[in-house]
Amino acid sequence: MVQKAKILLVDDRPENLLALEAILSALDQTLVRASSGEEALKALLTDDFAVILLDVQMPGMDGFETAAHIKRRERTRDIPIIFLTAINHGPHHTFRGYAAGAVDYISKPFAPWVLRAKVSVFVELYMKNCQLREQAALLRLQLEGNGGAGGVAKESAGLLAELSARLAAVEEQAEALSKQLDDDSADAAAVATAAHLERKLTGLRRALDALEPGTGSSAPALPSQS
Repeated sequence: MVQKAKILLVDDRPENLLALEAILSALDQTLVRASSGEEALKALLTDDFAVILLDVQMPGMDGFETAAHIKRRERTRDIPIIFLTAINHGPHHTFRGYAAGAVDYISKPFAPWVLRAKVSVFVELYMKNCQLREQAALLRLQLEGNGGAGGVAKESAGLLAELSARLAAVEEQAEALSKQLDDDSADAAAVATAAHLERKLTGLRRALDALEPGTGSSAPALPSQS
């Protein structure tokens, strides 16, 4: 049974959290509420999240300050952050969101299907990343426990092929997304999202390639979760 990904929803208004839950319920993942920046940071101390939806305007610690704390922590710095805001002060305000570490910046009101589509991309990438890490760890144990014996070599080769196929599926999705951005002349938010995906996929591919026989390394360090 595949474990569900966790999505952190951060907003000081209960009605906004309820609306986000209604929009994202179709993804069938675990939705975690936080009503303030401080509450979000506490949740991030113990749980791993695929993506964070973060309201910009909150009393006390606002979205920008919360994001800065998230990015300073080694455990959470690579979790994708999507900023949600009810105001639009122009490109300078949007740039501040990207400077704070966001991969996307969405102004309210927004189309529910757009938000679901954006979040689903990061959930899918997170799940694939988790699967690759688990299977790569299993492969390392097999190699270490059998000293690279010939019988294990065939099994390892099969596992590497499966890992490569799983990653190729995500790479194909990312390539299709990039082509769509080129065709639609997408805005900076979509371009930033695509660039984030490409960086993570490149890291995963390099880690997988390092597992191939003859590379000189049987236990590469996989990239972080996001």
